[in-house]
This record gives sequence, structure tokens and C-alpha cells, in this order.
Amino acid sequence: HVQLVESGGGSVQAGGSLKLSCSASGDTYGSKTLGWFRQAPGKEREGVARVYTGGSSPDYADSVKGRFAISTANAKNTAYLQMNSLKPEDTAVYYCAICDGICYTFSQSVYNNWSQGTQVTVSS
Repeated sequence: HVQLVESGGGSVQAGGSLKLSCSASGDTYGSKTLGWFRQAPGKEREGVARVYTGGSSPDYADSVKGRFAISTANAKNTAYLQMNSLKPEDTAVYYCAICDGICYTFSQSVYNNWSQGTQVTVSS
């Protein structure tokens, strides 16, 4: 079983930046896909970014391309989401999640470990 602990949320003005981190502990062996998701009030949770730790280019939702960047560290057991040029519509609870192996999808049904979520609020 893998546990994910997330940190780095907060409040920022439009145009600002935040960096989220997600640390995995437990059964973290093997390559996996690390994903970031978000859920805005009244909306469904959506995929934001994902990367396969075995080596592939990251993938992003169109709404965040060019502004957000996903990266990994600590033997690929920590994932980061650098968020730049934030907009009010980026306001949401952000989650990280793991899909075993390489997962070419943001479909949440294949992500079987989830963090507790952290609030990101962007004011105009």
C-alpha cells in the first residue's frame, strides 16, 4: 500500500505561482505514473498533469499547458507541480495520485492511491 502526503497549497493573486509537492511512502517500488488532479467547487475532478517515472515526457491538460510543470525527485518518490501564471479558474482542491505502471490516461479509475488534497485559491 502506498501513502501520499501532499503539501504546498495556499492563496495567491492571479499571475502568481505556487509549487505543490507529493511524497509517497510504503510500497513505492517499480515504475509508475504520477498524476495531479484538481476539483473546483461544483465541478468534477479533472486531470491536470501526469508523468511516467520510467521515463517519458509529461502530459498536461490543455488548460494548464505552458503554465504548469510536473517533475519528480527522491528516486521518483516525490512529485512536484510548479504552477505559474495562475488564474482564478485554477482555484480548486488539488490531489496527487499513482497509477501502477505506465498509464496514458487521466481516467481516475486506474489511479489507485490518492493524497488528501490541498486547497489552491487564486484571487483576481
